[in-house]
Order: sequence, then structure tokens, then C-alpha cells
Amino acid sequence: MSRTVRLFDLIGLLRARRLPVTALELARELGISERSIYRDIDTLRSLGALVEGEAGFGYSLRDGFFLPELAFSDDELDALVLGLGWVQQRGDPSLVKASGSALAKILAAKSRKTAENLDSPALVTAASASQRLDPPQTKALREAIRGQRKVAIRYEDGQSVRTDRIIWPIAIVYFDDVRVLAAWCEERTAFRHFRLDRITVATLLDERYPGRRHAIIKQWRQQDRDWRALLPVSDSPPR
Repeated sequence: MSRTVRLFDLIGLLRARRLPVTALELARELGISERSIYRDIDTLRSLGALVEGEAGFGYSLRDGFFLPELAFSDDELDALVLGLGWVQQRGDPSLVKASGSALAKILAAKSRKTAENLDSPALVTAASASQRLDPPQTKALREAIRGQRKVAIRYEDGQSVRTDRIIWPIAIVYFDDVRVLAAWCEERTAFRHFRLDRITVATLLDERYPGRRHAIIKQWRQQDRDWRALLPVSDSPPR
């Protein structure tokens, strides 16, 4: 991790906390030493960040650093808070953390009155009895999609038949009860759909798959125009 990235991550951590947070806790979150945290706090202050606090008591970031007032309508803000709340209740740990950081940035860029309204939203998400959290391999698959990397998976279908495949992951589709991975399957030489909770092994390969992901997704949508019907919420096996 570069120091620039670390400084931005530190700002995000400070912004996400309402109460002062100690250097020790920040160091654990970022995987660095307390001494590095003290140096980074000094750097942020020299750049104009309003970091309050001191060693032994904890640090906090005052509102307004870097982000200007965001011009969102009330409905847009409701949509953002509702969507981030959904992710916080159902996403994998990495997405949960990112959604909290994103909401903190929005709150930091709004007026105090607007921020207080967002902190007590009119629309609230609630996990249903059928809720399924993201499986542990979701984060790795998201990274593979971003990097256009091939993935070796072991998949168990609805009849408990296991197969090993090399796939090109292109999108994860979120349904109420399941997450489904759309991918090009090298074994089948066709697009296939895999329920994430049935992928027992997911190993990212160093090899990138060819072409542009945007073009591959377009081909997938054209080839499977009724793709939503192909992504089952039942226990029937995917195509």
C-alpha cells in the first residue's frame, strides 16, 4: 500500500467514526505501526485536515475536509442511504466497510442539518427471514471481475454433482435470496450462471481473459436476452 493510499484510507476511517479513535485501533485497521499513524496524522494536519485529538486520547476529523457540498435532492439522498443500508446488511465484509465509509463521506459533505436528517432516515432497510449474506468468496470474485482475471472454481449443482471449471467472471447479480455469477465457461464454451453459495472453491488465476469486459457483457445480454429468467432462486441447477 502506497503512503498516499494509506492517507486516504486513514481519512476514511476517521470520517466514519463519530467518537475519537485511538492510534492503536487505527494502526490495527490499516495494518501498520502506531508510530506510522502519528506520522500520518501530522502529515494530514500539514495538508489542512482538521484532525483533533492527541496520543492517548484518540483522534477525530472535523467536518468539511476535501469534499464540497454535494448537490443531492432529498429523493436522491433517500435512495443513497437506502441502497447503502441494504449493502451494510447483506454484503460481504469488504462491501459493508466500504458502504459505511461512503455514507460517512456523504455526511461529511452535507450541512449539519442535512447530515442529522440522513442519520435518522425516513427509509430503513430490514433483512428478511430469507436473507442470505454474501459467501466468503464474493470479494475475490469481485476482484476477478475488475481485473478481468480467469478463475478456477469447483461448483456443486442442485443434484450435488461437482465439477471443476475455468471461468471468465463478468457480473454478480443480486437477488433477494441468492447471488448469481454470470461468466463465460471455458469447458462449455458458452455463458453460464453459477450460484455463489454453491461455489466451494474459487482460485484467482494470473491469466487475464481476452477482450473488453464491456463487450463481453454486451454479448452476454444479446445472447441471453431473457437472462433474468435464467438466474434461479430455487434449487434447480443453472444452465
